[in-house]
Amino acid sequence: MHKVSFFKSIHVKLVLIYILLIMLALQIIGIYFARELERNLKSNFQESIFQRVDLMQYSIREEILKERDESMPTREESLKSIVKEFSTGLKDVSNGDILEIRVIDNRQRILATSEAENQNLIGQRSNTDLVRRAISAETLFDIIKIDNKTRDRVWVLATPIRDGAGPDDEIIGVLYIESNIESVFEQMNDINRIFLGGTAMSLVITIFLGILVARTITQPIADMRKQAQAMAKGNYSRKVRVYGTDEIGQLALTFNHLTNRLQEAQSTTEAERRKLNSVLSNMTDGVIATDRKGRIILINDPALELLHISRDITLGRPIASVLGIDQEYSFEDLIHMNDAVNLNFSTADAPYILRANFSVIQKETGFINGLITVLHDNTEQEKIEMDRREFVSNVSHELRTPLTTMRSYLEALADGAWKDENIAPTFLNVTQTETERMIRLVNDLLQLSRMDSADYELNKDIVLFNSFFNRIIDRFEMSKSEKVVFERLFPEASYYVEFDTDKVTQVIDNIISNAIKYSPDGGNVRFGFTVQGNMLKVMISDDGMGIPKENVGRIFDRFYRVDRARARSMGGTGLGLAIAQEMIEAHGGKIWAESDEGHGTTIFFTLPYDLDEFDEAGEWE
Repeated sequence: MHKVSFFKSIHVKLVLIYILLIMLALQIIGIYFARELERNLKSNFQESIFQRVDLMQYSIREEILKERDESMPTREESLKSIVKEFSTGLKDVSNGDILEIRVIDNRQRILATSEAENQNLIGQRSNTDLVRRAISAETLFDIIKIDNKTRDRVWVLATPIRDGAGPDDEIIGVLYIESNIESVFEQMNDINRIFLGGTAMSLVITIFLGILVARTITQPIADMRKQAQAMAKGNYSRKVRVYGTDEIGQLALTFNHLTNRLQEAQSTTEAERRKLNSVLSNMTDGVIATDRKGRIILINDPALELLHISRDITLGRPIASVLGIDQEYSFEDLIHMNDAVNLNFSTADAPYILRANFSVIQKETGFINGLITVLHDNTEQEKIEMDRREFVSNVSHELRTPLTTMRSYLEALADGAWKDENIAPTFLNVTQTETERMIRLVNDLLQLSRMDSADYELNKDIVLFNSFFNRIIDRFEMSKSEKVVFERLFPEASYYVEFDTDKVTQVIDNIISNAIKYSPDGGNVRFGFTVQGNMLKVMISDDGMGIPKENVGRIFDRFYRVDRARARSMGGTGLGLAIAQEMIEAHGGKIWAESDEGHGTTIFFTLPYDLDEFDEAGEWE
């Protein structure tokens, strides 16, 4: 964890917050205090002048409205004396801040002024905007402006003079007063400086107290931070020091309790994780887990092996894409999937089918947190199921044909055909032939059933294979067609092999029968054997029609025929090579075929051979 910088530490933040709060409070108090003080000082200053303005307005109104004769002073002289008298009085009231008093008639002509330097303005028209507004609006106007010479603030007042005491009387003039209000603002500045000094002193004390107060809060938090860092590294033995019984102390106690509970939870979680890893690692089925968006977050080794992919390219990818079903199903479809989905990865060479079962990871609130997928290799089961269906179909077909034939002939006999000496023997012969065919079929099925059972045993003897093979060939040579030639390619050495003579005899009988059955007139049937490694390899080859390349691997399947119509007409059940395969594999050998369509077929099979006990093998071409 990175070290906390100075300005980001909670200690500094608490002190800064404490200082800012104090400063904010002082600023609010200062602004309110300064505003109210300024308002009071200005109000007092203006009130002191307003108290004399009413009396001045009365005197000026009387002089303006007075009827005059030659013995009396002129209106301008009378107004000048009044203005001078009141100017002196107002200066005493306002501490000498009255700058000038003017009397202006309703035509904006200056009648009198208290300023000696402006006596030349008497009789001239006033160009002051405030006076014009007071006359037109018939009300008082005042403004604070900056003096161009002294740069002091000046309060300017323009109040109308009426010919009576009522507010609706006619305006006969305007009383214009300029007063220096800068002294009020100077007083404000002095007071503000005093206030700022006090604020600075309070901030110094506040900072000192804030550091002490913040330390009492941040020290336990710093201890808890160190404890959290230790817990992140897996150390749960460290405890937080408790400084008191306040909220911080209670938090420290709770933190220590949390540490104990986390230590217990960590131990339990680790044990469960080891159990889960052990279960996932030892499962034969593949397991895949996703997050709530369908991305893979966990996959065990069996799943990787079943899908033939690596973990690096799997994690983080959508599960539908990894399973190859993204074109058919979305993640939402898989969430609501109740049935298993078959994943067909079969190729032209080999079938490969997986079964995928989906289970939703769901919280108690109903929120879907992800998906669990279990993969199982279903190839063998599917193959068994297909073989079972095909077997039932083939058995039904093989039995139905002779039964249908027998029923037809028996119905004919029952209808009176038995009386015909020419037809009846033929019908009975066909019925007998079909019965024998069904008996052979049932016997072959029983034999396969016994070989499939777990208690199947072989009665093995050590036999000179040269003589054994010759005897079987001699037996077929006596009954074969003269147009079929047998050719024996045996080695000169003698080979003794341990096997069940009855079972191997049946294997060779089936192979030779097929070779003779499918050999054309004038064709050759070749026999041979040799030793390769620890196995005796036997060959039986014919010059028959051959088998198409795509069908060679299936001739050992039960009831499989390349040419069904021709094979059935020749009396075969389609089980001979299947029985041969079962018997050879029971001996620990293998049987297979090689064929060139139109040029014949060769059947090979092997039997275990002990090299230490018997002579070396010869070679046959």
